[in-house]
Amino acid sequence: MSDEPFNKRTVNSDILSDGERIDDLQINNCYIIQNPEKFCFGMDAVLLSGFARIKKGETVLDIGTGTGILPILLAAKTEGRSFTGLEIQAESADMARRSVSLNKMQDRIDIVTGDIREADAIFGAASYDVVVTNPPYMNENHGIVNPDAPKAIARHEIMCSLEDVVGQAARLLKVNGRLYMVHRPFRLVDIIELMVKYRLEPKRLRMVYPYAGKEPSMVLIEGVKGGRRRLAVEKPLIIYNDDREYTEEIKRDYGF
Repeated sequence: MSDEPFNKRTVNSDILSDGERIDDLQINNCYIIQNPEKFCFGMDAVLLSGFARIKKGETVLDIGTGTGILPILLAAKTEGRSFTGLEIQAESADMARRSVSLNKMQDRIDIVTGDIREADAIFGAASYDVVVTNPPYMNENHGIVNPDAPKAIARHEIMCSLEDVVGQAARLLKVNGRLYMVHRPFRLVDIIELMVKYRLEPKRLRMVYPYAGKEPSMVLIEGVKGGRRRLAVEKPLIIYNDDREYTEEIKRDYGF
């Protein structure tokens, strides 16, 4: 990645399509192309990038990468060797590739257009040290499906199920490889059952709360392929303080 500061004003307008914008990720001069009319990344992806532990030289796959936020953040923050994003929506994958190019990260990040359900056929079994994922949270029984296709696919299990995600992660990981996922607490029982079914032993779990005293809004979980049974529940992560400002931990560790 180039050490030269990036200036949005110097970007050739050809890199952007109608309705798109460039957003500052506020880390290592990294930026991302997004279209607010389609789907923009949220805090869940940022929190997952901080929860995931990527070691020097490791290979990482993000299944359901969207516009590539996780590979870009992880490449900026860690010493992983290579990062791949798999995305079924061609428009989102195209934005992700342009963001990778914008950040001059082509040597470390590859974006592939494809179906999560066919990931093991695309990449081969036991190909990665780490899999990360911010999958759709809702199944057919949860909420109203957005009429806009990109938003619906991102939020509801339309193109893949939770079992598809966990099962493919298990196939793609090497022995002792790690899965990192962000999801909603109401799906936690399903997540743990599926992880155990596919021999991804839950090892770390952290609940995320919007405010102290409120119900958790997100859960971060790590599973190890073939790991021994021992789960560490980490201290709660609180997003906002009583003054509705970001907590010191959020500002310090996540750059908000």
